[in-house]
Amino acid sequence: MLQVENLTIGYGKTEVVHNISFHVKRGEIITILGANGAGKSTILNTIVGLHQAKQGSIRFQDKEISKNRPDQLVRRGIRLVPEGRQIFPQHSVLENILLGAYIEKNAKKVQTRLQSIFESFPRLEERKNQMGGTLSGGEQQMLAIARALMTDPSLLILDEPSLGLAPIIVGEVFDLLKQISSSGVTVLLVEQMANSALKISDRAYVLETGRIVLEGRGEEIRTNSDIAKAYLGNV
Repeated sequence: MLQVENLTIGYGKTEVVHNISFHVKRGEIITILGANGAGKSTILNTIVGLHQAKQGSIRFQDKEISKNRPDQLVRRGIRLVPEGRQIFPQHSVLENILLGAYIEKNAKKVQTRLQSIFESFPRLEERKNQMGGTLSGGEQQMLAIARALMTDPSLLILDEPSLGLAPIIVGEVFDLLKQISSSGVTVLLVEQMANSALKISDRAYVLETGRIVLEGRGEEIRTNSDIAKAYLGNV
């Protein structure tokens, strides 16, 4: 579904991602792991058109997309849930969700999709008239995910979905990602919380200083103590 080849990304003369290649198959949950500053978010921002690569290829469903604008990529079926959630705190939960459907002009489709979202996120339906800023961190993360799902994406990309959340809430968020994957949405995420991410991942890539240093099945990486110590620290 997604094929990244020989991708180099930088800011000015400084390269932060060096000639990396990886792929995501339809239906998979793929995690890119790495410490702060490894280049994880830069990779995601480049895939979704927020940053331009210096060189390399990004193909989605056999089409080159490296020069596409973010709105074009949304129409192609790619949605990003950004780091820090970036909801609109002074707008209601319902308004935040509906903002995710900004490209859809068919009101009936929007309402059908909204009903589906509320079935998947009953807590958000209960709080639909509440201001987004009054939700807990976990609820805000669910709101950000729900907003992204309003365009019915085929590839959902998440940047540090566990950031700032209590461990029990992190578990809820990752369980939700498994459910989303089971519904047919392919998932690509970057994370520092390796253990939780690897539990749900089909495969994972480990990034160090802008280079992929390891690739493997999620459970294999999670349960191999030598790999964990060498690349992931305390997972």
